[in-house]
This record gives sequence, C-alpha cells and structure tokens, in this order.
Amino acid sequence: MSEILLIGGLDLSLPLKNPVLIFALILFIILFAPILLNKFKIPHLIGLIIAGAVIGPNGLNLMLRDSSIVLFGTVGLLYIMFLAGLEIDLADFKKNSGRSIVFGLYTFIIPITVGSVGAHYLLGFTWITSILLGSMFSSHTLIAYPLISKLGVAKNRAVSVAIGGTMITDTLALLVLAAIAGIATGEIGDEFWFKLSVSVLLFGLFVVIVFPIVGRWFFKKYSDNISQYIFVLGMVFLAAFLSEVAGIEAIIGAFLAGLALNRLIPLTSPLMNRIQFVGNALFIPFFLIGVGMIVDFRAFFKDFDTIIVAIFMIVTATITKFSAAWLTQKTFKFTVDERRLIFGLSNAQAAATLAAVLIGYNIILGQTATGEPIRLLGDSVLNGTILMILITCTIASFSAQKGASNIAVEEAASFTGEGESIEENILIPINNLITVEELINLSITIKSKNNKNELFVLNVITESSPNEGSAKHAEKILEKAAVTASATDNYLHKLQRYELNVAQSISDVVSEYNITDIVLGIHHQSNLSDNFLGKMTKGVLSKSRATTLIYKAQQPLETLKRHLIVIPEKAEKEIGFPFWLIKVWNIARNTGDKLVFYCCEDTLEFIREIHRNHPVDASFNIFNDWKNFLSLINELREDDNLIIVMSRKHNVSYNSNMTDIPAYLNNEFSTNSFILIYPLQLSVNDENTDYLNPSIFEPMRGNLEKLDDIGKTISKLFVKK
Repeated sequence: MSEILLIGGLDLSLPLKNPVLIFALILFIILFAPILLNKFKIPHLIGLIIAGAVIGPNGLNLMLRDSSIVLFGTVGLLYIMFLAGLEIDLADFKKNSGRSIVFGLYTFIIPITVGSVGAHYLLGFTWITSILLGSMFSSHTLIAYPLISKLGVAKNRAVSVAIGGTMITDTLALLVLAAIAGIATGEIGDEFWFKLSVSVLLFGLFVVIVFPIVGRWFFKKYSDNISQYIFVLGMVFLAAFLSEVAGIEAIIGAFLAGLALNRLIPLTSPLMNRIQFVGNALFIPFFLIGVGMIVDFRAFFKDFDTIIVAIFMIVTATITKFSAAWLTQKTFKFTVDERRLIFGLSNAQAAATLAAVLIGYNIILGQTATGEPIRLLGDSVLNGTILMILITCTIASFSAQKGASNIAVEEAASFTGEGESIEENILIPINNLITVEELINLSITIKSKNNKNELFVLNVITESSPNEGSAKHAEKILEKAAVTASATDNYLHKLQRYELNVAQSISDVVSEYNITDIVLGIHHQSNLSDNFLGKMTKGVLSKSRATTLIYKAQQPLETLKRHLIVIPEKAEKEIGFPFWLIKVWNIARNTGDKLVFYCCEDTLEFIREIHRNHPVDASFNIFNDWKNFLSLINELREDDNLIIVMSRKHNVSYNSNMTDIPAYLNNEFSTNSFILIYPLQLSVNDENTDYLNPSIFEPMRGNLEKLDDIGKTISKLFVKK
C-alpha cells in the first residue's frame, strides 16, 4: 500500500500508525457510537463492540488490535470486575451468598453438561475437546454490569446473586480449563492439584485480610485525591497479578480486590466518583472496542463447518444460560425483571471464553498427513467463538437494559409515590478550612439518594467591619466546599452572611431555605466544652427545629469500621426519630460499615422492624443505664465512630445525664470520631407537646411516608402505637 503523506511527513496509510490519531479516533468513537446507535435503542455497550468490529482488522482496517489496545482492554476488563466487587452491598452479598452458590452451580453445571454432550454427539468432537467447549459455555463476563450500574440498580439482590454466581462458575470453568490443558499436555497429577489449591487459598486470604489493613493505613496517612486513586489502581493490578501467580485468571483477583476495599471506598465518596468516571469514560469502552476488533463477520462465509459450530455455540450458550437464570428465578421467587438482570449479566461470553478458546487452539495434539497441526480446538471453534461473543453480548445487553430499566422505574415510583420530589435540604455552616472536606463528605453520606437533595454551605463573617482578609478567607472556604461536593457530582449552594450572631444567621438561613438538616463541625484538636454545648443549645438548637448533627472527625470517614449508636429511652416517641434514623441508615448503606445499636428494648423493637425490611450490617444491644455511660468505653475500638442521640431539654427522651456527655467525649473518648444528633422537633418550643398521644403524628405522616421506605415503616408503627 502506498504511503499517504500529510504536512510534516506523517504516514496516514492504513492501518493507522500515528498514536495521536489512533487515540483521537477511539475517543470520538467512544463519544459518538453510543449516541448514534441509541436512536435505534441499541445499548451503548453493543455500539462500542460494533464500532470495534467496523474499524478493526476484519472491518475497515483503520487500526490493528495491537499491544496498546490489548493493554487498555485488559485494564477495562479488570475495571469491570473491580467495580462489581467495589459497588456490591456486602450485607446483601452475605445475605444472598447461598443463592449465589445455587445460581453459580446452575450456570456451571447446565452449560457444561449440555455443551459437552452436544459437542460430542452433534459435532463429533472427542470427549476432551467437548468438555473444554462445555466449560467455555459455563464461564461468562459481566459485560452488562456498567449498564446496570449506570441505571442505579447495582444493589439489587439479583445483581448480587449474579455477581456471586459469576465468581463461582468462572472459577470452576477455569479449573476445568487448567485440568484439560494439563491432561492434553501430560502435566496433570496429584502434585498439580495440591499446588493449585494451596496457592489459590493463600492468594485469597492475602487479598481479603492484608489489603483492607494496608488500605486503611494509606487512607489515614494520605488524603491527596490523586495519590488515593493511584493507590487503588495499584492494589487492583497487584491482586490481578497475584491471581495469575496462584494459577487462576486475573479477573478473580480484581473482583477480590473490590471486595477487600469495598468498605474503604464509600459509594458517595469523591474517590468512588473518580474510579467510576475514569473507568466508564475510558478503560471499559477500550475493552469493548477491543472485543469488537476480534469479531470477523466473514467467518460466516468461510466454510460450512464454521456456520454449524457457530450456530451450535450461540444456541447452546443462550439457552443454557437462560435456563440457569429461569431456574434461579423459580427457586427463589424472583421477578421477571430480576431474571432478566441475571440472564443479562450471565449470558455474555467474552474474556474468560476467549482465554479458554485461545489456550485450546494453541494446544497441538499432533499433525495430519499433510503436516497440518491437529489442535485441541480447531479453526471452526475459534471462528465460532468470535461470532458467539458478538451475539451473546448483544442479547445480554438488551436483556440487562430491559430488566434494569423496569426495576429502576419501579424503585423510583416506590420512593416518590406519585412522582413528587422529596425535599431534603442540608445546611453545612463552615468557618474552618481543615474541617471542610469531612463535613461535606458526611453530609453527602447521610443524604437520601432517591430524594430531591439540596446542599447549602454557609460562612458567617462576624466582624462588624469585615476587611479584605476575612472576605478572602470566607471565599476560600466556600470554594473548597464547592470543589469537594462537585467531586461527587453534587451541586453546592454557597451562602455568605455578615452577622455578629452566628446562631441567628444559621437560624435565618434555615427558615429562608427550608433547611431540614444541619451539620456542624468541630476541629479534631478542639474540645467539646460544656460552654460550647451550652452556646449551641441556646443558639442553633434553640432557634431551629431541624435535625442537627455535631461532628468531630478524628480520622477520615471512609476508614471507619463501625458506628456505635447510643439512643436514649423513649427516643422513638419523638417526631424526629425517623428522620435522624434515616441518616444513620444511609451511613451504613453508603459506606458498608456496621451499625451497633445500644438502647432500651422498646426502641430496639422499632429498629429491628426496620432492619428486617431494610437489612444492613447491624447488631443490637440493650442499654438502659445512661448513668453508667462510661461502660461503653470497653466496647469502643480504634476505628469506631460514636454516635450519640441527644435530646433538647423538656423533650420526652431527654435525661439529665446528657449534660455529662461533653466531659466524657473530651476525656474518655477523645481518640474516636463522634457525632451528636439532636432530632427534629415540631416547633422551636416543644415543651407542651404530648408525645404519648399518637394523633400528633398524623400531620407529619404524609411527609414520613414520602421521605423514605424507612420513614413509611416507622410512621405506621407510630400510628399503631
């Protein structure tokens, strides 16, 4: 092919060789391919695969599937598996572990059995080739996971079951691959299985135990966003490499790394936002385009054997994976849309399948009379696999998109009733640059995802004649808060007030913007004095009825392991009970941390009811004696956060021992983070409210039911009481 020269002597012959032009072309494909195909309701994942096929060596030959494409594609595949482990709800994952095992066995046994028998009797393959081909049908790749995550249903129980089952079936399929390869090359024996078992066990224990310890140390020591992101990527690829050293595929290591770091990277954190952004914008699309480059549409026309093998593989993979999803649905009484999710996640054949066919293709069993190599898996299987990848990925994407869209619409309807948006306005008064990030992160963590959320940050300049320095300091604080919030895709309203009385300024903003929650901060080197708490009670707490949280962060929120919640007697009889409890529940749902409740039996009755309907990782302990509050010090660990539910004076759950809390926090619990919560009240002055009369809750009942499912459950319990 003749060279085409442009200004500067650039070679523009096909396939393209200029790295700048290649990268620019891929970026425009990532941008425009999904947009164009979306008009035909084709999932963007398929759009990228089709685009890869068009520009690849089997299409227009615009570029080769060279080492750079393979490298970025490998990163993208590992990213998918890492995100699956990182975004999964660990409490739900544990709860559904039994279901995952059942589905994993279904989706392994059915395809390998049907595939092996069919390949032997219909295609005439040897048993060893047939079993290897059957194991290829058993494995699958979570191609559709980014689509499901984007639609916001990654925490659905069906997704947890599918991801858990994926690890089981892929591991079993890869073990079959290792065994078949060993038999074909004569290397298998008792020593082989012993080494493999020990190495896999040691690898799994190392990642699950050591990675969280190292990660927690790193996040405590280094708060730089770039350093944290690079650290996470390094851990993912280290786990993937160790997985290969242990004798299994790198995707297993990436998934385990996600599980190991799950609790350290909250869903609402800036770090999670960066991980998702870079992966979905760059690495995962590269992987999908790379998969498309493998596709050769001409394989259909090469020979009749390829067509027969391809049809057999496509039909077998689709029917057997659908059968496994259908059996799982019937076994656990899942909905049709949940079955669609499971089938969509498990039908796509890509990475593990391609690895298996390439290994089988490269195993030479002998030679024909003409000197042609006799391969364990021949050309017809290789070409059939490539076509199967395209078809199964297409079917999987459509199925996953249909199920995820229906579930997302249903969940949105259940949260917002008739489609109304729920108002939840959080105010963060800030006057210290050091506390900005932690206060913003806590505020984002406690807010309810499905509500209409507004975040407001307030800085009050208290000088009677503000100078240029104070104004610049205030602007710097507000800007840092806005940048922190924007890193999590949350918009922050910046407010500035000139007022000698800070409490009055906060009160005015609460009224003006209909604030529902206030988050106040204390510098980690400051003490919570009796005088401070008194000022707050006479100031903000006495002027506002909003739920108020006072937060002191001794360590980053993401490095905490547990939250100990101490609740006073009769807390459930206050109108603000469901509103602060939702905040605590959101902490568990967004971070994966464990909640440890300490309260009286009557209050535990309410909380256990909520836990049954909305499970998180939690435990419950009876605690009645606030006079013996210091006994809790024996329960507190280094990485625990202490949450103490307080009460405004004269309210039903108030007790005089609460006045001792500041001294306890300063002297006995000074090394731990803490949050003091003052519940919402009906009005600024609630001294004459009859909290024992259920009828007083009727005016609030509608708002409770709209606020969240938790609020709905509690409101019904209130009325029943």
